[in-house]
Amino acid sequence: MRTLPKFLASMALAALPFAASAEEATIAVAANFAPTAEKLAAAFDKASGDKITIVSGATGKLYAQVQAGGPFDAFLSADTKTPAKMVEEKLAVKDSLFTYATGQLALWTMKDKADLSDPKAALTNATHVAIANPELAPYGKAGMETLEKLGLTDAVKDKIVTGENIAQTQTMVASGAAEMGFVAASALAGKNEGTSWIVPGDMHKPLTQDAVLLEHGKDNKAAKGFLDYLKGDEAKAEITAAGYAVK
Repeated sequence: MRTLPKFLASMALAALPFAASAEEATIAVAANFAPTAEKLAAAFDKASGDKITIVSGATGKLYAQVQAGGPFDAFLSADTKTPAKMVEEKLAVKDSLFTYATGQLALWTMKDKADLSDPKAALTNATHVAIANPELAPYGKAGMETLEKLGLTDAVKDKIVTGENIAQTQTMVASGAAEMGFVAASALAGKNEGTSWIVPGDMHKPLTQDAVLLEHGKDNKAAKGFLDYLKGDEAKAEITAAGYAVK
């Protein structure tokens, strides 16, 4: 008969192979996709036994952190340009690059039944318009492109309040700091607050979002596994439900 200490020791040894196979990875994620990424990471963790940590922010800011040696294993960008640049600069693994989602831009106000049928008039009459920093956030750049398409760049420029990323821009509108703003349509999925206008895709460059394995994580099983998971049907269904298009 085994004594309790010996029994506990044998149990600990039995658990070691699984513990040794589990791995952790830190994924840098564009702010617009962060809520969806958190859900996907939780599902992946449960299925794989690995642990994914999501760190979100503006695409440009995350890129700068990777350049500075930030310990990220993979990157989910809000554009295609930044991951491609990372590959060119040997910050990322070339063959790992792929499109994981295509986003939509929305003009949103917390006012119920607001008239956005004429977005040009609504933006002209607004007191403050929130837009993510176009130098850092692709969704902010798309917002500025939309204003240009509407012929409102000069008329609205003094009304613009800038968020560091698209999530902060959404908070500005939700809190009333801005009367309306350009946000990710995915942030409004399943919500009935306020009024929104989905910006037609031909009013700005496509919001195609690419993912890439970073050099820091090239040997990280969890990072590679999570990127593979994003390509599967289960993840694609979650991404679509969140308001994105997938291939």
